[in-house]
Amino acid sequence: MINFRVKGKNLYLGFVDLEKAFDKVPREVIRWAMLKLGVEKWLVSAVMSMYTTVVRTVYGNSSGFDVKVGMQQGSALSPLLFVIVMEAI
Repeated sequence: MINFRVKGKNLYLGFVDLEKAFDKVPREVIRWAMLKLGVEKWLVSAVMSMYTTVVRTVYGNSSGFDVKVGMQQGSALSPLLFVIVMEAI
């Protein structure tokens, strides 16, 4: 920062709090980001199909439904998908 002051140039900083970011990324943004960065459509479809959710109870499983926001916690793929979203943005 001192070098910018000496040279008379402006320095702009931005901070992003990514603590809760995994929970707030819309699924359609994940799809958009993968397509924008050139991921083949069949692979995008395969990844997005992993985001169908089923609830298990002692009485049986629910039918599958889509959750619209958030990445799967604990999934090995989630950090990569988050980086892809950040790169596309």
